[in-house]
Amino acid sequence: MTPPTTRRSVAFVLASWRPDAPAGMERATAALATGLTQAGHHAVIVTAAPQPHQPGLPGVQVEALTCLRVTFPCDDLTLREAITRDEHVIAGQLARILTRHRADTVVFVDALWGLGRLHAELPARRVLAVHVLGHDADLRPALARADVVIAPSPFVLAQAAEAGWNITDWRIVPNALLYDPETGPQPPHAVREELRRAGPVRVLARLGPEKGVAELLAAAHDWDRPLEVALAKADFEAEHGAQQTLLRRCQQLAEASKSARVRDGLPWRAVPGWLAGAAVVIVPSLAETFGLVAAEALGVGTPVVAYRLGHLPALIGESDGAGGVLVEPEEGPAGLLRAAEALLADSLRYGAISRAAYYRSRDFRPLRVAECFVEAVS
Repeated sequence: MTPPTTRRSVAFVLASWRPDAPAGMERATAALATGLTQAGHHAVIVTAAPQPHQPGLPGVQVEALTCLRVTFPCDDLTLREAITRDEHVIAGQLARILTRHRADTVVFVDALWGLGRLHAELPARRVLAVHVLGHDADLRPALARADVVIAPSPFVLAQAAEAGWNITDWRIVPNALLYDPETGPQPPHAVREELRRAGPVRVLARLGPEKGVAELLAAAHDWDRPLEVALAKADFEAEHGAQQTLLRRCQQLAEASKSARVRDGLPWRAVPGWLAGAAVVIVPSLAETFGLVAAEALGVGTPVVAYRLGHLPALIGESDGAGGVLVEPEEGPAGLLRAAEALLADSLRYGAISRAAYYRSRDFRPLRVAECFVEAVS
């Protein structure tokens, strides 16, 4: 590959980042950092989360923000107080990390969790990534300190405008897939057809009430089709113990059902193959500013069934060339199950949607998104 004309050194700050984390911000950050290294740039991720003793992302360095004194999982209030309490010390350590890596750009991957609110004099251009709007108490100072603001979808811009923020100079950089669809596990037609007839329906989500998993499991009590749900805890939660409580609830619902089962979350490298082995992927989320799991399913040619909300209609499509089926939120989880059943019963429609799904994912290849990012922040 021809080296880029100007080699960038980009630092990403996300307090909760660790490999195999189930949250979209962590996976999207990993994918963009990977894309930048593929394009010949330097990328480093700055995190306060404990790191596993295993190889990380190829070509991407990881730096520990040791002076951010929190334990994980952590809630918003605890993190905000920790940043405020040690702001000067955190700013100093971050500045030293940026200097060591000769970073020309620092991306705060959220106003709070990405430390975008941090008051600091830094030797790099500040980029704020707004994946979700979050709290005004964090977003207001983060926006005031940012040189560039990026968001993953037009839906986020619309949300921000409706909330009264000036989005005139905000730029869209979509979330990237960590693994290129062109090299992913695309099941051949015969295998895909067998999956349609008898394969499992799958759900991949982190443990959060907004993901709608418990409601889907309750609605699937008497469903005959195998329903496999992979759930994992993130390093952030609304309040202490909330994820464990939700996990127990989902496990109880699965145990009481005819065909559902709950399993642990997956390492990132296993996600494409697991989604490729599904007849359909249901995304029961009640809010999606991008829809990374849906994009990952599209990337392996697996049709997606989801609610018509957030960025999902633009991501999945709604007419010819759609990579899935959208259901009105008012129909609830029973509507998602009915839509999945109807799609699986129609061989011709299923085949067309499966083929379209892959083509819709190509805009999210890591190298392509990295090029979009460099253009947006230059």
